[in-house]
Order: sequence, then structure tokens, then C-alpha cells
Amino acid sequence: MLICMELLIGLGLSLAIGLLVGVERGWQERDAPEGARIAGIRTFGLVGLLGGLWAVIGEVLGMVLLGIAFAAIATLMITSHMQDVRNGRDVGVTTVVAALVTFALGALAVLGYTKEAAAGAVVTTALLSLKPVLHGWLRRIESLQLFAGIKLLLISVVVLPVLPDQGYGPWQALNPYQIWWMVVLIAAISFAGYVAMRAAGVRRGVLLTGLLGGLASSTATTVTLARLQRGTDLRALLAAGIVAASAIMFPRILLEVAVVNRALLAPLVLPLALMTAIAVVSALWLAHHSRTSSTEPIPQVRNPMELIPALQFGLFLAVVMLLTHGLNEWLGERGLYLLAAISGVADVDAITLSLANLARGSDATDAMWRGIILAAMVNTVFKGVLATFIAGRALAVYVLPAMGLTALIGLGWIAVA
Repeated sequence: MLICMELLIGLGLSLAIGLLVGVERGWQERDAPEGARIAGIRTFGLVGLLGGLWAVIGEVLGMVLLGIAFAAIATLMITSHMQDVRNGRDVGVTTVVAALVTFALGALAVLGYTKEAAAGAVVTTALLSLKPVLHGWLRRIESLQLFAGIKLLLISVVVLPVLPDQGYGPWQALNPYQIWWMVVLIAAISFAGYVAMRAAGVRRGVLLTGLLGGLASSTATTVTLARLQRGTDLRALLAAGIVAASAIMFPRILLEVAVVNRALLAPLVLPLALMTAIAVVSALWLAHHSRTSSTEPIPQVRNPMELIPALQFGLFLAVVMLLTHGLNEWLGERGLYLLAAISGVADVDAITLSLANLARGSDATDAMWRGIILAAMVNTVFKGVLATFIAGRALAVYVLPAMGLTALIGLGWIAVA
């Protein structure tokens, strides 16, 4: 009785899947005369149910029959489509493909993959209904953006997974996977920033890039936004994005400490909250005083995703990783502050997690939280210097005061606490 009920539920889901897809197809072709459609709501409902029934037969007599049934329904749909083409009613192949997908989802529902089948039906229906949006997007996309997206997928999906995630060289300090991951990150932020500015306008796009990019890497975001200064008059706005990215770094540090060692969180909350507040106020002031309107043309970026700057930063990161491990090997715990300062140049997350973990069961918690703040201070100042090096004095007069004031808050707290 239980098996019979499960079978009925599976067949009911198969029918529901067909009806769902059929509603979308029928609505899209609702103005077509009767008989001019390959398939409508009733046909799609039956196709989904047919897939479920053949799955039942396949379980009893062999799954090869399910494959034969799929080939038969495919032949039927293709033949019907060709007949429409000959009669001058070319309705495209989307409905044919949708019917084949519906048949397969109906079979999955009976075979026990109910969640997967239901999710697949919803995704299929959504994809079919998004035709105007997708076609509009394709009309607006440029070849430069398309090739940039393909390159991003190449270096992230193809190259990154095959790199070894282990240390090489002196002290096993050079990790190819981690270094290339930073290269991918910089390239991705650059591409995302370009898209954000096209979608939201310059003002909102730059600030959005700073906020979202800061969640991943405020240093990488600084590199990306500073490069946009060349040939533009967006100094205050780009500085606001850079400072906003830096502001996000401090709450991220608190989150990492809370996950690894909650006991170390108490002495860090107030100083990092003050540093966040100063950075946020500075970013808002810079954004308010920028002369850029939301309709100003987007900066002329030659390539939405340039790899050479990302590769250069990856090389720099490798050098810093090597120096960090060397200092740790030579000085040990006595070089805690020096290690924190050196590590903070390129990456705050690594030293934060390391010190938070080291503080477990240790009496030297004061040194640990001071080391974390020191790393955050150094990283903040370094980003200001990095932006100056990339974009020159024009951007420095906006970025350095905000970064310097934020770092002074941390320095003052270390000195008096």
C-alpha cells in the first residue's frame, strides 16, 4: 500500500510538472490559433505524465525501455516541428526541447528524485519565461564584455581547480592555489565593478563595488578602483569606494574571530567598531562631495577584466607570503608584532585566524588582539599607499587622510588599552 501511494505521488508530481511548464508555454502562445501550436498545457501535462509512466515500466522491464520511449517522443516532437516549418509556422525549437525536458523530469519524479524534479521544473519554467529579459541582455552585451566573461571562467573554472593546494619553496611558503585564487579574485572584482557601473550608474556602481568587493578582499578592490582613476575625473567617488571597501574589512575580522575564538572578541569589538565608524563616515563624506552624477558616462575601461595587473599582484602576494613565513621561522613568537605587521600588508584574514586560534588556552591574549589590530592598521595604511602608487597624487589627497585617521584610531587604542 505504501509503495502504491509513493507511486501515485510520483505520477501526480509528473503530471504537475507537465502542467507547470505547459502553463508557461500556453501563455506564451496564447494568441496562436487553435491547432497552430506544437504543444500546449494539455500536451505538456500528458508528456510529463508519460515520462512518469515509462519510468514505472522501465523499473519493471528494464531501463532501456525508458531510453527508447524518450527517443520516440523526441522523434514525434521533431517531426511535428518539421511539419510546422514546411507549413510556414516556424515556432522555434524551444517548445520541442521543453517537452523533452518535461518528459525527463516526469521520469525523475517517479524514480524517487522528487526534489530534483520539482526544482528542475521550476527552473525550466523560469528560464522559458525570461525570454524577453535574456534576449534584451544579449542585445546590450558587447563583444568585449563577452570575451572578458569567458576569460574569467577560463582562469577560475579551468585553471584554478588543477593547481596544487600545497606549499612549495622555502618553508613551504608558496601555495600556487592560494596565489592564483587572488589573481582570480582581482579579475572577478574588476569585471563585477565594470558590470555594476553599467547597471547602476557610476556613483552607485562604484560604491556597490567597494562594499561587495570589500567582503572578499578590500586590497583587491583598492587595486581595481584605483586603476579606474586613470583618464577620469572621479577622484572623490573612487576614493569613497576604496574607503568603503576598507570599512567592510573590520566587521569581517570580528566575524572571523567570533567563529574561531569567541573569547578574544571582547577586546576587539570597540576598537574595530570605532575604526569602522570612521571609515564609513569618511566614505559617505567623499561620496557626498564627489561631483559625479548618476548619469555621468562610465569611465572608459579598455578591458573589463585585465589580467596583467592581477598577475602582478599575484607575484607581489607570493613575495609577501615568502617573507611572512621567513620571519615566523627566524623570530618565532618574539616576532609576533612584526609578523602581524608584515602579514597585514597583503592579507588580514590569515593573521587574524592564526592569532585567534593561537590565543586558545594562552595567557598572552593581549598580544593576540593587539596583533590583530596592528595587522588591520598596517593593511589600512598599505591600501592608501597602494592607491597612491597606482593612481598618483590626485587620488592620494582623498584616500590617505581617511585611511590615516582610521589607522590612528587603532594605534591610539593599542597605546592606551
